[in-house]
Amino acid sequence: MPPKIKSRKPTCVIPYPFILLEGEEGAGKSYSAIEFTKSERVGSCYVLDLSEGSADEYGAIPGAKFEVIDHDGTYVDIAEQVEAVKEEARRAAAAGGPPVVLIVDSGTALWRMLSDWAHARARRSQRNRDKLRDDPDANIDVTRNLWNDSVNRWYRVINAMQTFPGIAILLARGKEISATNEDGQPLLDNRRRPVREWRVGGQKDIGFDVTAWVRMRRNQNPELVKARSLKFRVESGRPMELPDFTIERLVYDLLGCSTASQPRQMPVLVGDRTGPWMKRISAAADRDACVELWNELNVGPGPKTGLSEMEWHTVRGVVRARVAELAAPKADIDDAPESDAGRLRAAAEAQQAEADAEFTAEPAPAAA
Repeated sequence: MPPKIKSRKPTCVIPYPFILLEGEEGAGKSYSAIEFTKSERVGSCYVLDLSEGSADEYGAIPGAKFEVIDHDGTYVDIAEQVEAVKEEARRAAAAGGPPVVLIVDSGTALWRMLSDWAHARARRSQRNRDKLRDDPDANIDVTRNLWNDSVNRWYRVINAMQTFPGIAILLARGKEISATNEDGQPLLDNRRRPVREWRVGGQKDIGFDVTAWVRMRRNQNPELVKARSLKFRVESGRPMELPDFTIERLVYDLLGCSTASQPRQMPVLVGDRTGPWMKRISAAADRDACVELWNELNVGPGPKTGLSEMEWHTVRGVVRARVAELAAPKADIDDAPESDAGRLRAAAEAQQAEADAEFTAEPAPAAA
């Protein structure tokens, strides 16, 4: 049976924005973001302070009301905390409450951490270890796959903020720098003067991902660089000056959000529907847990598992692999085979361990 069309009429309601607030040091980015938390039109507010260190001090801003998110500095904990706040925002939206606000200060620190992670991994590669052994100051090649991993981690956080059922604010550093060509050489104009350009500290596509973009400079009025709105238009290369700027005025007066506003209708895009199953399989600590998953899959592909036939076969294969992994003996630091014969023997033992898992036969085994 062919699939049926799933559609709805547009709501025509202005959604809550995802705001990029960037600019020079000391321009008031963090202050403006935290000042917004005193608004009577917002609900719970959360500040994720990444290396900026201003959240606790700015709690003394008159009227400010927010919680500082605790994290241990690792990427996983940071991403999980963003997702936890997103779940809280979803519950508040479902209950008809005012929007939850998430402030991440800053995206520059997050991207710097992920860039450092890519460079650290590159230094551990065999090729770069050989280069550094010969020359400790050698230039390190960070390959595309390592940058792709960093970008994927960046977008785990950004996608959570894009689909945040409330108001999300990302702070970042921004400054004017000398433009360079693909070889890293300065660009010059027709009069041989260096070409200057504005650079936002973060992953290069951040401007595409937000719905409103504000730039702040010292001793100047903030400027609206971009806004996705039917109420007005920001011309390319001609930012809109914002005298007496506050985020509350931007959200409710300029963009037109109100108590009738709704979360952005943006489901997270995924390549397939195996993700929830993969998380459960990874969390399976023993064979009994795997058997339970296997029995759930016995109903086959379709609405009950949420999987297509191809996805269903993929998940079943991963369950089998997880059982084999649990059945294999734990490797010791001295277990690495030293000879070709040892490696062949280790491969044969691994193959036998997989066979001993007794999980590849059809039909699926019954639970013990």
